[in-house]
This record gives sequence, C-alpha cells and structure tokens, in this order.
Amino acid sequence: MNTTQITNISVPSFHVSNIHAQRNVLDTYSRSYSTLHGYASLVICAIGIPLNSINIIVLTRKKMQTPINCILTWLAVFDMTTMISYIPFAIHFYCQYPATKISPSKNSWGWMNFLLVYLNVSATAHTISIWLAVALAIFRHHHIHSPAKGNLTRIRRLIRARLVVCIIVISSAIAMIPNYMSHTLEEAHSGAYVFEPLDLGSGKEKPIILVGLILYSCLAKILPCCLIIVYGSLLLITLHASRLAHSRTSNDSTVSGQLSTRTIRTSRTTIMLLIVIVLFLITELPQGVLILFCIFKEHFFEQIYIPLGDTMDIIALVNSGINFVLYCTMSQEFRKTFIRLFCRLNLNRGAQRSYISTRNEQCHV
Repeated sequence: MNTTQITNISVPSFHVSNIHAQRNVLDTYSRSYSTLHGYASLVICAIGIPLNSINIIVLTRKKMQTPINCILTWLAVFDMTTMISYIPFAIHFYCQYPATKISPSKNSWGWMNFLLVYLNVSATAHTISIWLAVALAIFRHHHIHSPAKGNLTRIRRLIRARLVVCIIVISSAIAMIPNYMSHTLEEAHSGAYVFEPLDLGSGKEKPIILVGLILYSCLAKILPCCLIIVYGSLLLITLHASRLAHSRTSNDSTVSGQLSTRTIRTSRTTIMLLIVIVLFLITELPQGVLILFCIFKEHFFEQIYIPLGDTMDIIALVNSGINFVLYCTMSQEFRKTFIRLFCRLNLNRGAQRSYISTRNEQCHV
C-alpha cells in the first residue's frame, strides 16, 4: 500500500501501489485498527477543539499576556487548526468508507483535491507547532537567566515573542513549498482519482519529491527535536540548580518564605513547559527518523511507515489536545484565571435569571 504524502497526519492508501507487501504483523494491526481510528480521532477532536479554545481565551486575558503565554496561545491556534481539518478527513475517508478501499465515490475529484489541501494545511500547522515548542524552550531558558525585570522589559519581550511567531509561520510556509508541489492527481481505471506513486527508495523519485521530503524530515522534525533536546537539557540543569539553591536557603527563615514561593512557581512553570516540549519530542522525532528511512530504503514506506501511520496520527492528535490538562495541573495562575473567568460568567447568568424571575413575580403580584 502507498499513501499520498509523508506528513505528520498520514493517510490511508489512496493511490495504486505497484508493490504487494507481505502480510505481516504490522499490516494486520493496521487493518484492524483502521476500523476504529476514525471514530477515536473524532472523539479526541471533539474534546481537544473546545479545550484549545479555552486555552486561547484564558491566555489572551490582559493579566496573562507574557511572552511564554503568547507562544502558547499560537500553539493552541495551530493545534486547533490541525484538529478542525482532521474532522472532515476522518469522517469521509475512515467513517463513511473503509480506509483501505478505493472507489469512485470515496476518491472523487473533489474529495481528492480536498485531501491535497488538507495534507498541506496539516503538515504546515505541525511544522509551525514544533518550532513554537522550540521557541518555548528558548524563551523560558532566556527568561530564567535574564535578571531584567519591570513592565518595559515585559513589553519588549512580548513584542519579541510576537515577532518570533510571525517569523516561524512565514518560514514554515516557505519551507513547505516543495511539499506543496510534490503531488498530482491521476485517474485510475476504476474512475477513482489517486495520487501518483512516490516510488520512494527506488531511485526513480522525482527531484521535487526528494527535496520536499528531505526538507520536511530535517527542518520540521529532526532539527527542531535536536534543539528541544539541547534547550530541554539546559532547563533541567537550571531547574536542578534552583532546587539546590532553595534547599540551601530554606534554613534561613527571613528569606525562605519569599524564595520558596518564587522558586516553586518558577519550577512548576518550567516543568509544565518541559512536559509540553517532551511530548513534541516523543511525537515528532520517531517520524523524522522513519521519513529518512523511507527516502533511502526501498519498500520501507509501504511495509513499515504506512501500517504505523494511523497510530502516529492518534498520538499527534492527543498531543494537540492535552495541553489544557497540563496548564490546569501545573499553572496556578492559569487555574485562577480560568475559574475567575468561567465561574464569574456562570454566576452572572445565574444572577440574571434570578433577577428576571423576581421581576416576573413582582409584576404578577
């Protein structure tokens, strides 16, 4: 089986394969799981989209506007973009029709063009997301080691964070241009539309396909993962050093109270961001390595990458929807803002209903 494109959200077999891979454990697992994947992904998207919306609402409050929260806000935006684009894809190609079958109604010209747009949108959104994770690690490391404080410094850092987000978005779109140009539709003998075979690892690949895949695997997977490892390690070292310093000063009662609160708050924020970037590392690094194997090893794409495609999809979707739980668990400021914002909204609605009820009773009397 072949797929249309190597992307973070992979797809089932939508074009004719010239290679009949042997039925093995991975192939059997893939066929069995594909019957459940569409429904499981829809459940995750139905939960993740509202949670990411809440993330955006909370993180954009005036008191929450910091460089880190600015990056987290745009991370939620692109995670939500990935999940929204996945819903029609999962419904049509997994729920309405079997994932492993090709038919004129399933693979119509319109739906295959939608698939092409979806592939490009999801690949670009995930490229942006992982580089935002890199920016998170760098900004947090710089913030911990920078002694400058004050409102002016905060504004400058916020402007810098917004500029970095813009650069990441534009650069990711430019880096994905070869991927956008890599695929064309062709009509199969059954009347269904399919993508041209990629012929990965055979030495017959089109140059534009090789360039697109190498750029995607290196710039969107391996390089950002290496940077995450470097800056994540630096954050761990800093976190360990701050805890040692806190333990030395804990015996001094005059300063231990202020330092304790500040150290705990800093440690929780750092741990939360470490978990966020480690989840990206777990999700993205294996895919980058697998993509490189697909480029240089014949039949690896059909025999290994494709059977694991749906599993990598569901892991990526979970990673896109889990951040709200991390923020609520690790960030006291996020929890307080969330409770203040949504509980006050519910209280205001309750007070309004009570007022209307009271007025109606008075009018009746």
